[in-house]
Amino acid sequence: MTEISPRGADPLVGDNGAMTQLGPGRPRLAPRRRQGQTPRAEILDAAAELFTTHGYGSTSTRAIAEAVGIRQASLYHHFAAKDDILDALLGETIAGAAELAMRLERRSEPAAVRLYALARFDIGQLCDARWNIGALYFLPELRGDRFARFRSRRDTLRTSYERLAAWVVAGLGADGVPEAQTLPFRLVETVINIRSDAGGVAEEVRQAIAAAVLRVLGWDGDPAEVREAAEVLARELPV
Repeated sequence: MTEISPRGADPLVGDNGAMTQLGPGRPRLAPRRRQGQTPRAEILDAAAELFTTHGYGSTSTRAIAEAVGIRQASLYHHFAAKDDILDALLGETIAGAAELAMRLERRSEPAAVRLYALARFDIGQLCDARWNIGALYFLPELRGDRFARFRSRRDTLRTSYERLAAWVVAGLGADGVPEAQTLPFRLVETVINIRSDAGGVAEEVRQAIAAAVLRVLGWDGDPAEVREAAEVLARELPV
């Protein structure tokens, strides 16, 4: 994911773990303890953990700052409000898949290969992120105007899925299932709940879901063949 440059950089903790300055008179409260190359990335990592384990409503900006080891005022140097942190986290879950989807729509490979490639990438993003941020999609707060941009970006990704699915169905002729074109996007997102329930998503389950994305449309080809072709395509389109 592309890292957005913070509004000014905080000096980092040295290799000896000594306390360093975040700004004039603002020493870091604890040695660096979070993943991320910048203070902004550390804040996002801490927030993702707290939002997904303790709940968004129950997490304060003070708690996030303490989890990073910085002062609350230093957090506000990077994010004006808790909503801004949530919006940044949600955006990271969409950006890579949305970019890949647009590029796949312009390719000439069979639609089944392109849809499978998108599904596998998206499943990997949702499963391999350090925290299960996708679980935050269902927060009631996301219905408000503040998160309209995120909802629009997610709708754009969903539309790409549906367009690719429609091309798969069209190629199947009478065997295609047009009524199922909305399902691939939803099938991919089932990994969010699977991860919540099981603590992770096994590789064979990921493959099964990606194959189901095609099966539900009426496709009955060899999953191994389309998987191999999708892997070749993915190497040509790094995100």
